[in-house]
Formats: sequence, C-alpha cells, structure tokens
Amino acid sequence: MTMATRSAAPGGRKRILTPLVQESTPAIIARKLHDAIATGQFPPGAQLTESGLAADLGVSRGPLREAMQRLTAEGLLVSHRNRGLFVVSMDDDDIRDMYVARTAVERAAVAQVISHGDPDAIADLNDAVVRMRTHVDDPNGVDMAEADMRFHQTLVDHAQSQRLSRLHETILVETRMCLRAMRGTYSSGKDRIDEHQALVDAIAAGAATAADELMIDHMNDGLNRLVADDSDDPGVKSAG
Repeated sequence: MTMATRSAAPGGRKRILTPLVQESTPAIIARKLHDAIATGQFPPGAQLTESGLAADLGVSRGPLREAMQRLTAEGLLVSHRNRGLFVVSMDDDDIRDMYVARTAVERAAVAQVISHGDPDAIADLNDAVVRMRTHVDDPNGVDMAEADMRFHQTLVDHAQSQRLSRLHETILVETRMCLRAMRGTYSSGKDRIDEHQALVDAIAAGAATAADELMIDHMNDGLNRLVADDSDDPGVKSAG
C-alpha cells in the first residue's frame, strides 16, 4: 500500500483525520512504563514490583506482566533471579552500544529524508529547531532536552520507514535517559541549536555526504559528553 493510498479517505477525498488506533491493555501499560522510565520517575536501578504497579495502575497482574515482559525484551528492564525486575542501569559500554544503534538509525533516516525530497520534512525539522531556540538561555534544561529529542523523533518520522521508526522507538527511552544525563554538559545553547540547524540545512540542500558527516559528528559529540575519552570511538563512526 502506498503512502498516497493510505492518505486517501473512502470516495477519493483527502483524509483530514487519521484513523483511531485501539491499543491493547498491555500496550497502554507498556507505554506508561516507557514514559515513567524516560522521565526519570523510575530511575536506573529502580525495582519495579508487580503488586505495587498493579495497584497504581488499577490493572490485573496478567496484562501488567505482559507489558513488563515487553520492556524486558527491549532491554529497559532486567530480571535478577530471586530479586525481581529492575530498570536497566547503563554503564559506559551500554552507552557506547546505544549510540552505535542510534547512529545507525539516524544516519539511515537522514539518507531517506534526502532521497524523498519532501519539503514538509524540512519545514517540520526547521520548526523543531525553532522550538529549541525558545530555550536558548537554558541549554541544560528539561525543556531543551525534550526539544532536542523531538527534533530527532521528527527526523526519523519523516524517513517514512516503519522499521526505522520501530528500531528508533526501542532506543528512544535510553536516549532520553542519556539526554537527562548530559544536561549539565552544554555551555552554550546557541552552539547546541546551530549544530541541529546545520544538519537541517545540509538535508535541505540535498548534500547527502555533508549531512551524513554532520550526523556522525553530532552523535560523537553526544557520546563524548557521556563517556570520557571516546572522541574517536570507532563503533560510532562505523555505525550504519
């Protein structure tokens, strides 16, 4: 099914509203747990108990257990025998590995966005940078970190690849965890914003090589803010 077919409503008219998607109870619970981990309500290393979560959410243990199994499969929860489930604690090797995966996905997204040549993608990416500019005076704040994350989500969304989006979603929570960790590392909001704007400009110009190099540099910078002495980390540079 093509994008044009999906965007057309019955009768050939242009679709204005997107169809409602009914989520299963485990999917809703998993999303709530994702959000709680991403926002730090459940910090790295926190133990999650079925009884406590079931009471908080007002659900039975069956769908809760299924949701927690999903997060375990994604690597966000880890099971310790005879102890229970815990939010993953990311050490330096985990962070490096996450950036390998994230770099691969976002480099591929850049290539796809350029190949599509969709002006809406450029407009949305520029809008995402504008949102970052509203927080230029607080480069390490929560709002700036969220605007930064939304920029990257917008980029992957416009790749128009369900598989890339699915891969990106699996590392989205870990990415947010890392963005929280690097909040105190930016001395200039302008530099942080200009880095994203340069990437948008390269994509808009169709400069695939330049955009790819900018994305690699951007990811290396993010990794270096979290893990010391990795300015030439080969895992990131060779990702994708």
